[in-house]
Amino acid sequence: MTAPQLVVHRDKELMAQAAAARLITRIVDAQSSKGFASIVLTGGRNGNGLLAALATAPARDAVDWTRLDLWWGDERFLPEGDPDRNVTQAREALLDSVPLDPKRVHAMPASDGAYGSDVEAAAEAYAEELARSAEHGEVPAFDVLMLGVGPDTHVASLFPELPAVREETRTVVGVRGAPKPPPTRVTLTLPAIRAAKEVWLLAAGEDKAQAAAIALSGAGEIQAPAAGARGHSRTLWLLDQAAASQLPRALYPPATA
Repeated sequence: MTAPQLVVHRDKELMAQAAAARLITRIVDAQSSKGFASIVLTGGRNGNGLLAALATAPARDAVDWTRLDLWWGDERFLPEGDPDRNVTQAREALLDSVPLDPKRVHAMPASDGAYGSDVEAAAEAYAEELARSAEHGEVPAFDVLMLGVGPDTHVASLFPELPAVREETRTVVGVRGAPKPPPTRVTLTLPAIRAAKEVWLLAAGEDKAQAAAIALSGAGEIQAPAAGARGHSRTLWLLDQAAASQLPRALYPPATA
């Protein structure tokens, strides 16, 4: 796993715009080199802000949307179309406005889908879908996997000390009793996250400052799941100045964007 690199932007709007431009470049590079790109989306304030910025980015049309595979790092186990589902929010922010191939949009199961209220069966089904798309191993080699960082240092639906963050073999698990609503979720595990070529962690706002400082200062992944989210070739923290405000000066990058 790679050591974290930090980029600090002036505010959350600039962070979203810069991250969107960075993501477009990464997608285009992957499509040029191998014919397609594989991206894992994140929900929440910062993930949706990035997608909204991407929807209006001048270089948006450089992406061949028909050759883009989209996955999710986690999902709220709610009925299809529920406004709190990450996929619903992503469709509103970006996906409904670009010509994606529906077969390449890999949404996590809903609670009123084929598996009903069985969140463990839904998680197993998503793990099988990942494995079918992988050339080697249990998950695809994602080009970029994005994660929002919660104020408690959670990423995806991996919360401090809960069983899901301790998972070492399965790639997708069901979560019950999450400390923020809704309590039932589906999430990638740390082994699946670490299969990505690049992992980007997004944090903006004063409420994320302590979490960023803890995760980047040597905390263990069980106590601070964000600390365990690393990519094979790159681990990138994208922050605004408010989220970076409690970082030790030794970690703070010398230049800001």
